[in-house]
Amino acid sequence: MDKRLKLFKQLLNIMDDLREKCPWDKKQTYESLRHLTIEETYELADAIIENNSDGIKKELGDLLLHIVFYAKIGSETGHFDITDVLQSICDKLTERHPHIYGNVKVTSDEEVKNNWEKIKMKNSSKKVLAGVPNTLPAMVKAYRIQDKVKGVGFDWEKPVQVWDKVQEELNELKSVAENNGSEKDLENEFGDLLFALINYARFINVNPENALEKTNKKFIKRFEYLEKQVKESGKNMKKMSLKEMDVFWNEAKNKE
Repeated sequence: MDKRLKLFKQLLNIMDDLREKCPWDKKQTYESLRHLTIEETYELADAIIENNSDGIKKELGDLLLHIVFYAKIGSETGHFDITDVLQSICDKLTERHPHIYGNVKVTSDEEVKNNWEKIKMKNSSKKVLAGVPNTLPAMVKAYRIQDKVKGVGFDWEKPVQVWDKVQEELNELKSVAENNGSEKDLENEFGDLLFALINYARFINVNPENALEKTNKKFIKRFEYLEKQVKESGKNMKKMSLKEMDVFWNEAKNKE
């Protein structure tokens, strides 16, 4: 037997044992596992940002366990089992890749994405944006919304058009702020600016979520260096000027 199939069968058998014999595993439901699955997904995302191959491998295993766990619960309720899960995704991938399993010709990844959305819409009565989960983080949701409507032709033609929109939204936010606009107006304009920036990121092939998280990590690393240097110098950060702290901040930047 193929080693992959042998190990997958072993995982299924382990899941059967845990569900039958482990007090904790026996108690779990879809709902009780949900927050743990979200946590595991974020841990995988973090390992990817860190380019941690061992971490990615570990987190993929944890997520695979969750998939098998949900399928086991589904089999107990009689709704579906792991075979149904595998059949469903195999059918979807075969149907959505007619350039591989059919006679469709494509010349770019963009055509592949557009065909995917067209096939999805053809086989569904849902609205274009119905497939965007309500619970996605706002930045990820904005990116997916823009990507979805692009699939049906609702999009800018050139990056410069999007950049002009960014500038327009920035000026509107600046105007509201300088004229002591209400909190609601400031929030609206700031949201419009972020949405436009996310759109521009899409046009220049930058994932805004990944970009911001990398900047977060970079800031944390620099600030922790600053803290360490301040402590070693015997100074009190609260009593230091920004100019004094910038010395250590710039040191951190130069070490990168």
